[in-house]
Amino acid sequence: MNREEEKQGERDDEKNKSSIVIKIPSYQEVLEGSHSKSTPSLFTPSPSFSQAFSFVKSSQSYTPPPPPPPATPPPLSSRQVEQSDVPSSSSSSPSLSSSAQSRNAILVSHRQKGNPLLKHIRNVRWNFADIVCDYLLGQTSCALYLSLRYHLLHPDYLYYRIRELQKNFRLRVVLCHVDVEDVIKPLLEVTRTALLHDCTLLCAWSLEECGRYLETFKVYENKPADIIQGQTDTDYLSRLTHALTTVRHVNKTDVVTLGSTFGSLSHIMDASMEDLARCPGIGERKVKRLYDTFHEPFKRVIPSCIAIPENPVHNNAEPSSVNEVVEVDNDMEDASKRRKKEPESTVKSALSAAFAQYSEKIGKRNNRAQGKKDEEKGHAPEREAENKPSDEGAAS
Repeated sequence: MNREEEKQGERDDEKNKSSIVIKIPSYQEVLEGSHSKSTPSLFTPSPSFSQAFSFVKSSQSYTPPPPPPPATPPPLSSRQVEQSDVPSSSSSSPSLSSSAQSRNAILVSHRQKGNPLLKHIRNVRWNFADIVCDYLLGQTSCALYLSLRYHLLHPDYLYYRIRELQKNFRLRVVLCHVDVEDVIKPLLEVTRTALLHDCTLLCAWSLEECGRYLETFKVYENKPADIIQGQTDTDYLSRLTHALTTVRHVNKTDVVTLGSTFGSLSHIMDASMEDLARCPGIGERKVKRLYDTFHEPFKRVIPSCIAIPENPVHNNAEPSSVNEVVEVDNDMEDASKRRKKEPESTVKSALSAAFAQYSEKIGKRNNRAQGKKDEEKGHAPEREAENKPSDEGAAS
């Protein structure tokens, strides 16, 4: 039985093997099957992001994104700003009339339309506005433009314009354009009107100069007053160089030579011409100029010219005329005696006197400070002596 069962099993296996057929697909079938049954992988993204994550919108945690902001125009360049501020700015857009831009621009009155001065304001922005003055340069400063030719036709124009300003501005500038040849009389009238009404008068002889004045006022509106002050160095060599280079033909190299040779300005002033000539690089011309500068009179003496009669004194002259000549001679002798008695003050003597007064002041100040310190030291033992008896009484 077992053998029969084994033979039957082998027959069934042979039938099964003969019935299995392997079908090989064609190339087109493989491509179509790969497109239809392809699964997305991590390295090959899906054809559309919205299709791949479309199921997220139906979930509970999904919220729609905010709307995009409105598109802003690109900022203008400096050249475009300058081009928009040239005379075509009379038809400026409403954006230029905003407070932020008007704060950095010169406000021009509508009265100045057509004035050729506006063509020469190039370095600062400007635009028209309803203002009382001609040019508003800042919160507390303004300017009135006046042509002398127009002033000759309308002499009262400046007075009425200043009266319209009242006292709303701390700085009121009258920008006067001198465009006539005979300026003495009209300029005197304008000066008098500006002074009487507490205005600052600025005269310009061209429209370009008028434009530079207005631009300068606007640029330095918020700058401190000491920005135009000259800066001086604090070291001794710089001050010595600044003092000695005012003498003609003396340069910085000569100052270094003199300073290293003599040590200080007082020693240079005390030096003789021979000592100055021994310094290398200092010739006869520089020596003479230095010596003359230090020893010339500090005050320029103007000789008093006494009128002497041209006609000689005759023997037959009247006694009154002879007495007058004698008095003139006596006056001349007295004047010469006074000059001999008065010592001639030179630059050296004037500086030494000033230094002496300064040293006296410093000495007095130091003496006062020292006296106060001595008084405080003297009162200290007295206070200690007063405190000792009180301590002894408290102990008893």
